[in-house]
Amino acid sequence: MEQINIQRAIDTLNLEAQAVKDQIKHLDDQFIKAVSLIEKSSGRVVIIGLGKSGHIGRKIAATMASIGVPAIYLHPAECLHGDLGMIMKGDVVVMLSYSGETEEIKQVLPVLQKMGLKIIAITGKTDSPTWKNCDVIIDSSVEKEACPYNLAPTSSTTALLALGDASALVLSERKGFKKEDFAIFHPLGAIGNKIKRLTMKVKEIMRQGKANPVVKENATVQDALLIMTGTRVGATSVVDENGKLAGFFTDGDLRRQIQLHDNLLKKKISEVMTKNPSTLSPDMLVAEAEKILQKKNIDNIPVVDETGKPIGILDERDLFSE
Repeated sequence: MEQINIQRAIDTLNLEAQAVKDQIKHLDDQFIKAVSLIEKSSGRVVIIGLGKSGHIGRKIAATMASIGVPAIYLHPAECLHGDLGMIMKGDVVVMLSYSGETEEIKQVLPVLQKMGLKIIAITGKTDSPTWKNCDVIIDSSVEKEACPYNLAPTSSTTALLALGDASALVLSERKGFKKEDFAIFHPLGAIGNKIKRLTMKVKEIMRQGKANPVVKENATVQDALLIMTGTRVGATSVVDENGKLAGFFTDGDLRRQIQLHDNLLKKKISEVMTKNPSTLSPDMLVAEAEKILQKKNIDNIPVVDETGKPIGILDERDLFSE
C-alpha cells in the first residue's frame, strides 16, 4: 500500500490555524462598525455568498440564529430570481466573496443598495471595486491557501468561518443572550439536554400528584408495594399523621429486608423504612439533583416542600440522557 503523506495533513492544519490567528489583526474599526450596525438594526442578518463562501455563509447564519442573532442565508442567484422578496426593511446584508469578483454577487449588490439596505462585505480583496458603495468592508485575507497549488479555498474559508463565529458571539453577548435562551432554541439533542440540566428545576420534571407514591406510617409493606407497583416507581414516601415525610422505602429496601423477616409483607412500613432519608427541594436545579443521585448511588429520591411534606419524587429515568 502506498504510504500516506501525513505531512500534508500537518501542513494543512498549521496553515489553517495560522490563517485563523491572522484574523485577529482584522478586528479593527470596520469589524466594530459591522457589529454596531447589526446590533442597532431592527431586522435580521441576511448572509449572501456563493460556492464555498455560500457553505460558510449557511453555517454563520445557523450559528447566529442559534445564539440569539436572527439570521438567514440567501443564495445570490436565487435572489435574482425572486428571493429578494425574503429581505425585509431593517435587515442588514452580509456579502461573502473572497475575490469580490463573483458575478452573481456583483449583480445582486446594486439591487440591494437600491433597496436602501445596510451592506457589510467580508472579503480577502478589500480594494475590489465591487465593494465601493458598501457600508462596511471587513478584511478576511489570508497569506496563502492550504491547497498546495494555492487555489482551492481552504485557509480562506476556515478564516471566514472563524470571523463569522467571532462576530456572532460578540453580537450574542451584546444582545444579552443567556444559557436559558439557548435551552429554548435547542429543545432536543445533547446540547439541549445539557443546557436543560443547567437551567431546569426539579419541580419541572418530578413526578407528582397520582404519580407520586405516598403511604402512611401505619400501612403494611404489602400496601406500600401495591402503591409502588401502581405508580411504576421503585420507591414510596412514608408520611406521619401530619402528612410530613417520615421515611422512604425502595425496591432495594425490600430485597434487603426480605432476608431478615419471614413475614415482611404484613409488617408496618414504619418498621422497615429508611428514616431521615435524603430529600430534594422543588426549586433545586436538576443538575444538582443528578449529582446527589449519583453520589448516593440511588435511583429515586423524595421532593419535599418547606413544611417537610413530600410533593413529588424524582426518578433517575426522569433525568435527561446524553
